[in-house]
Amino acid sequence: MMIRFADPWFLCLFAVIPPIVWIYIRRQRKGGATLRFSHLGFVKDIRHRGWIHARHLLLVLRILAIALLILAFARPQSGIRGEEILTEGVDIMLVLDLSTSMLAEDIKPNRIEAVKEVAADFVRQRGNDRIGLVVFAREAYTQCPLTIDYGILIRFLQELKTGMIEDGTAIGMGLAAAVNRLRSSSAKSKVIILLTDGENNAGEIDPITAAQMAEAFGIKIYTVGASTHGTAMYPVQDPFFGKRYVPIQVDIDERPLRKIAELTGGMYFRATDRARLEEIYREIDRLEKTEIKVTEYTRYTELFFYFVAAALAILLVEIVLTHTRFRKIP
Repeated sequence: MMIRFADPWFLCLFAVIPPIVWIYIRRQRKGGATLRFSHLGFVKDIRHRGWIHARHLLLVLRILAIALLILAFARPQSGIRGEEILTEGVDIMLVLDLSTSMLAEDIKPNRIEAVKEVAADFVRQRGNDRIGLVVFAREAYTQCPLTIDYGILIRFLQELKTGMIEDGTAIGMGLAAAVNRLRSSSAKSKVIILLTDGENNAGEIDPITAAQMAEAFGIKIYTVGASTHGTAMYPVQDPFFGKRYVPIQVDIDERPLRKIAELTGGMYFRATDRARLEEIYREIDRLEKTEIKVTEYTRYTELFFYFVAAALAILLVEIVLTHTRFRKIP
């Protein structure tokens, strides 16, 4: 909170206070009226009381009242400073592959867990955007519609696991579901971030067709291929030996992922390890910055009433004291 005076030139009136004090002191030195008595015997018996010096309180009260009125004329105001944030936000749909191949451990601790953690960090970095979540395997579902409640979105992310959807990789269906969520958006920028570790092998919609739909609605797609090159270790449950690892061939098809990104004005990335995956999401975060305009303002409240009320109360006290305790004999 800040204090200011709307009419500060009235503060110059404080210059009248020293002359008032000087005139009062001069009068006190000159003395007052005189009284004649036939003898002084009974005057000597009069006890001296402290109230005789307290009479100067009247001057103090009057000076204080004048000072308060001067402050009131200067119009003191209290101001509360704030800011208005105008943002042209970005609507983002995260599209994540939940096929069982996401359990491969070439990206530690495994692909799906690494993606969940990195995507959650990406969400936390966004400040004023609506973000939603689509997951797919053989089918595609909207796990979370566009929202600014990042807490619930991150919770949905943390609850993801393979096996929630029948196994398969329907990339086109995942993209189509995300496009359907973004097509009516009025945001300045509409973005899909697709992450998969395989090639399209399910669904009724081809990935390129889905990309053309996105292009028609002005939606940009960033595609991320999450897997190493060659083979990756995959956990399997053996009925005799329990959990063991077998090497599986990496089947990611980069050509359609590149074409999807190029068609919509986005970019294709390949994440071969956890560090690269984190770097990719940071780069997308830099590329899709939200434009924020901040307008600062200060809201002022008039305070002169309080000063006037205090001055009148003090003047009332002075009047009462002048006609009672400090009453002068005519």
